[in-house]
Amino acid sequence: MTDYKQALAILDQRFGRDRMISLATSVGDLPSVREVNGYYQDGSFYIITHALSGKMQQIALNPRVALSGEWFSGHGVAENLGHVLKEENRELISTLRQVFSSWYHNGHVDETDPNTCILRVRLTDGVLWKDGIRYEMDFT
Repeated sequence: MTDYKQALAILDQRFGRDRMISLATSVGDLPSVREVNGYYQDGSFYIITHALSGKMQQIALNPRVALSGEWFSGHGVAENLGHVLKEENRELISTLRQVFSSWYHNGHVDETDPNTCILRVRLTDGVLWKDGIRYEMDFT
């Protein structure tokens, strides 16, 4: 198995479930960072959020973001996939409901709110550490 394939397997193992990650945005020279629940799949992280939140307003101005957690840090391009119940999101939201089941239906997510959306961060690069090995990853 190549190093890149090993790194992808480690990402799947660590983040292929509900995990707290740091998401950093920036507008001009002002960075902002916050903790979010994230789920990794096929080169992207997925986050349930609100389209009118500060992070989404910042992403609208500058979609380049950074992520970190559990010995991984990376960069990506963020995209609002729209309302959680959009037809195009049907398969994805079914997965995300399961992944985030511990909190999804406890009043945290209002699927009837048209601003409840799915944020996708397509990774562009990252650095991952496991067992003293550094994996540099290029997703482009």
